[in-house]
Amino acid sequence: MNLDLQHAKVLVTGGSRGIGRAIVECFLEEGARVAYCARNAAGIEEAQTRFGARATGTAVDVTDATQMQRWVQDSARELGGIDVVVANVSALAGGGEIEAWRRAFETDLLGTVHAVNAAVPLLRASQKAAVVLISSVSGREVDMFAEPYGVMKAALIHYGKTLSVRHAPERIRVNTVSPGNVYFADGVWGQIERDSPELFAQCLAANPLGRMARPEEVARAAVFLASPAASFITGTNLILDGGLTRGVQF
Repeated sequence: MNLDLQHAKVLVTGGSRGIGRAIVECFLEEGARVAYCARNAAGIEEAQTRFGARATGTAVDVTDATQMQRWVQDSARELGGIDVVVANVSALAGGGEIEAWRRAFETDLLGTVHAVNAAVPLLRASQKAAVVLISSVSGREVDMFAEPYGVMKAALIHYGKTLSVRHAPERIRVNTVSPGNVYFADGVWGQIERDSPELFAQCLAANPLGRMARPEEVARAAVFLASPAASFITGTNLILDGGLTRGVQF
C-alpha cells in the first residue's frame, strides 16, 4: 500500500529509542523527512548514525513548554512546515509517591499537550495534517502499571478523542495507538527480563500470540494512522496488543 508520505514533514517526540526510534525509521522508509527530539543528547547522537540526513535530532525537555515551542518552530522552519506530529513520551513512572505522579503528569500528559499546542497552528496550513498519540493498554485496563502510568495513558486516550472533535473542522486528524507489551532490550520489558525473570515469564505467558510486540509493529500502526491512507480515520484508539486485553470496544 502506498501511504503517500513521500516528502511529508514529520515531528516525533521521544524518537531516539524503542517505539519512537522505530516510528522515525518507518517514516523515513516511506520517504518522509523527520525532526525528532529526546531528553538524552548521547542517545540522539547514536540514533543519528542510523537515521541519516533526512532526520534531525534535538535534545529537548518535553516538560518545558518554552523548549517545546522553540523546537517545533525551529523544526517547521527547517522542514518547510509540519504535516504530522507523533507524541511518544513517557516517564514510565510507577508507585504511589507524589513525585512519581508529578513526573508522570508533567512528562506523559503535559509533554504531549506542549507538543500539540505548539504544532496545531502549523498543522492548519497542511493539506494532510495528522496527530498520533502513543498511549498504552494500561490506560484501558488495570494492570501492574496502573498508577500513575496507566492513569496518564487513560488521560491521553481521552485527550486524543477531544482533540479529534475539536480539530476535525480544520481537517486535522487525531488518533491514538495503545500498545500492549512491547519488548526491546533496553526497554522496560528488557529490564524486567534481566531483573525479575519469573515475573517476565509470567507476563510473557499472558500474551495469546506467545510473544510481545516488536517496536516496528507499533510503528507501522502509528505511521499508517498518520498517513493519507487513513484519511477518514480520526478519533480512534487503536489497540495493538496481540490479544492481551479482553475488554470489548464498542
